[in-house]
Amino acid sequence: MAAMRYTARPGRLGDQDIVVLTDVDGGRCIRVARRGAALLSFEADVDGVSRDLAGGYADAAEIAARPGSRFAVMVPFAGRVADARYTFDGQMQDLAPGVTGVDRGSRHGFVRDADFELAGLEADDDSARVTLRTDAIRPRPGYPYAIDLSVTFVLDYAGLSLEACMRNVGDRAAPCFFGWHPYFRVADGEVDGWELQIPAQTLIRTGADLIALAGAEAYVALDDAPALDFREPRRIGDSIIDQGYTDLEADPDGRIRTRLRDPASGFGIAVWQEHGVMHAFTGDTVSRDPRRAVALEPMECMADAFNRPECAAAVRLEPGAERRFRCGLEIDS
Repeated sequence: MAAMRYTARPGRLGDQDIVVLTDVDGGRCIRVARRGAALLSFEADVDGVSRDLAGGYADAAEIAARPGSRFAVMVPFAGRVADARYTFDGQMQDLAPGVTGVDRGSRHGFVRDADFELAGLEADDDSARVTLRTDAIRPRPGYPYAIDLSVTFVLDYAGLSLEACMRNVGDRAAPCFFGWHPYFRVADGEVDGWELQIPAQTLIRTGADLIALAGAEAYVALDDAPALDFREPRRIGDSIIDQGYTDLEADPDGRIRTRLRDPASGFGIAVWQEHGVMHAFTGDTVSRDPRRAVALEPMECMADAFNRPECAAAVRLEPGAERRFRCGLEIDS
């Protein structure tokens, strides 16, 4: 009997539980940590050479310490919440009660430290799949709501896909949205020579605190921001990018693709999503390997969406309701 093309198995990295999905025939393999449901690596056969496309955590110590939030699953919010405060259904909430001054802050949600339950692991001739689940999002200071979260990774012929399902298991409406914080690389060395393309029409303008400006001032047509305009592929060069982009344009198949390419080799990837915003970050401030991977972050809503009136309907999740967000990676060589 012939062996299946795909395999799925649990594993270990030091003291951390992981899951390994493999495309045996295609020479591709991903590893996912159960802590935080963080992708650790995506190894692919590129012109006969195995290459890791993911700038994930390097070892068990990094999985525990989570520097740079590499491949973080961000729920119930992505990015920062201004001053760690927001108002929902007329009630002001403080995510950092008793904290003052520069120490105030809250970002990237509540599940980066959660140990996800292994809810499903299977493989056949078409794909390998793992579903990780957590009930870590429960009432806490500043967030009196309850969300069940599951994240499914699928490795198949098309690449890697991720589907997040958020379900409100509380007795009141809750603010909630999804974001993913992956770092990808298309060559060795720094990002300066790589080409980036983001199919957006509008830049989200922020202050020095990386919080979007109030009201309409937050939105700038890219015609008026040429230094950060990547609608057409161009070299990153010495650009320092930590920006959100919106008004994204989809390809004919309905997927929105942000592309990263090494013009020297012709190798590239596409990060896809079905809706939302894209946040791009050239990794200048990460503690390990700065500017050696680019974070391309598909997000359901912009950062600080809990405080944006125009995002109120998008973040609202009624009791018993669930919402899904899909994104993924395609190899574009």
